[in-house]
Amino acid sequence: MFGDYSFSDLGSIFVMQGFAGLILFSVFVLMALGLAIIFGQMGVINMAHGEFMILGAYVTWLTSTFFHDHLPALFSIYFFIAMILAFIVTGALGMLVEWALIRHLYKRPLDTLLATWGLSLILQQVYRTVFGAREVGVELPEWMMGSWQATDSIQIPINGMFVMALTLLITIAVAYILYFSRWGRQVRAVVQNRVMAGAVGINTEKVDRYTFGLGCGIAGVAGSAFTMIGSTGPTSGQLYIVDTFLVVVFGGAASLLGTIASAFTISQTRSTLEFFLSGSMAQVITLLAVVGILMLRPQGLFALKVRK
Repeated sequence: MFGDYSFSDLGSIFVMQGFAGLILFSVFVLMALGLAIIFGQMGVINMAHGEFMILGAYVTWLTSTFFHDHLPALFSIYFFIAMILAFIVTGALGMLVEWALIRHLYKRPLDTLLATWGLSLILQQVYRTVFGAREVGVELPEWMMGSWQATDSIQIPINGMFVMALTLLITIAVAYILYFSRWGRQVRAVVQNRVMAGAVGINTEKVDRYTFGLGCGIAGVAGSAFTMIGSTGPTSGQLYIVDTFLVVVFGGAASLLGTIASAFTISQTRSTLEFFLSGSMAQVITLLAVVGILMLRPQGLFALKVRK
């Protein structure tokens, strides 16, 4: 016995806590993938990444409301359509922002930080004006409700399993695009040597625009997943931007594998500590541990590549 719990009860609690860590891991990965592409591949510090994520969440909410009011017979499949729309809308806005703002600030990372921070404030005000200051929540389809009874004492939320499956699929798709597609090879060529890539005929401006759009589109899909675990408000993205940057920097900004490993390490550490401590204290200890490791290994878990 351990206090009021038996060893079997403690085992079940740890398993469920570990699964909660996996759900947090999935959210971190979805958010960090887009930022890793923008920051790691382009050297752009995008402080508006959280606002792109929330735009995807608002698109999901609007899609949910539309299907609920006008197409109730198809409500069970609205979430898949919402994810596609979220990717398209946020990706299109990302390409517009790259054309209008970011392309003038390459090789000036501090300027991109200030510019995108200003953009985040503008987007927050736009969301507040269009959608209101109050938080909104989506209604999940019936098949996403409830939980799977793994054992007599372990219940796993179905929407949590869906988020993890979605994260796996998107991670595989991003890895294929970056490492096995022709466009991915062009992206990596531009990262390694922009001048030489342009000399061999690669349209570097087009690669930049599509890369930024892809990163923002993935943030939009992360926003769709976010609606299943939290409510959406104009400033909700700011609650996660620090954690997202922490995941990317800790893993190594240009490393997809490093992003995944970093997200898993941070999420499981926080989830385990929250079993013994308060949520805020667990986050503080995790942050201090990551900062300590970065002092010893500034390049992160995996080697950092920089834009030439």
